Amino acid sequence: MECQKFIPEGWLENFSPVTKDTLINAIETGEVMQGIVNKCDSNYNLYVDFGNNLKGVIPRDQIEAVNIDETGFPKPNICTSKVNKYVQFKVKDVDKKDYFILSRKAVGEDALNWIKQDVKIGQIVKGIVKSIKPYGVFVEIGGGIVGLLHIEDISVARIKTPLERLSIGQKINVMIKSIDYKQERVVLSYKELLGSWEDNIKEFEEGTTVIGIAREVEKSREWYFYRIKT
Repeated sequence: MECQKFIPEGWLENFSPVTKDTLINAIETGEVMQGIVNKCDSNYNLYVDFGNNLKGVIPRDQIEAVNIDETGFPKPNICTSKVNKYVQFKVKDVDKKDYFILSRKAVGEDALNWIKQDVKIGQIVKGIVKSIKPYGVFVEIGGGIVGLLHIEDISVARIKTPLERLSIGQKINVMIKSIDYKQERVVLSYKELLGSWEDNIKEFEEGTTVIGIAREVEKSREWYFYRIKT
């Protein structure tokens, strides 16, 4: 798998303690940093506590590079959903109250450019499952940018719901299936990384005893379908 310029928020959960000098230096270098949002205020600004009396704020207009409504801001539920979650940001400035001004939007814009300019169809990237719907899964692939993994692209076997295979917060590798550059949408696939049905069945021999999970029963034919491999 190629080196990934932008990784999903929270992919790396351990990071070095932050000092004031680190944050000030990041203003100059434009380094992408990561922290945990501990509060969302009534104006939907997000706050990051670095410890050692160091605090940062992500203004509402600096939270999202995408998912912006007609007012130019992300919707309130998008802002509140970041509380207690890892976010990536660039340090832009420090105000008179010694709050560091952070921008998650700047990271997202850079990640979008990376996707448009460098990411190729068929490329394998790291991802984290962010939300699950009946029709598919939304997976963040770096810098807060999310792609859609349709239910038919999750498994080589039939599944009734994405929850049969994936869970929120799960770290997975996915393949870039398509990119809509105009709409800034990415479609992903997971099943290509699992091998074909023919490839998987080669691991088993007739007469071998295996552990399986009953997945479906067709009573009219008295057929029982079991999943014996994820």
